[in-house]
Amino acid sequence: MMIVMKAANLGLRFLLELCILASLSYWGFHVGKGGLLKGVLGIGTPLLAAILWGMFVSPKASITVSQPLQFFIELVIFAVAIIALYVTGKHSLAICFALFYILHRILKFLWDQ
Repeated sequence: MMIVMKAANLGLRFLLELCILASLSYWGFHVGKGGLLKGVLGIGTPLLAAILWGMFVSPKASITVSQPLQFFIELVIFAVAIIALYVTGKHSLAICFALFYILHRILKFLWDQ
């Protein structure tokens, strides 16, 4: 049973990572003025987050950093995505996103994942 719960937490992690990209894209397409800026922000912002994630946070990160710095970078990326949802008027969604992230981190810590 514990193996299933741990796998579910890792699945939640993957969904949360996808939500980062979706929320940053949503933000970019809604705050930009004009089609070009909307496109640049809507595509560029999640792309930048994905690059930073791949470089520093992912299990196969290209640049190895200390665990506290890795957690800080992860936290900043999640915070920016949550704030992006909040400022676009998706308050309930931003709060749910934040709560699911906190739940995931607590379980990750308790289960030493």
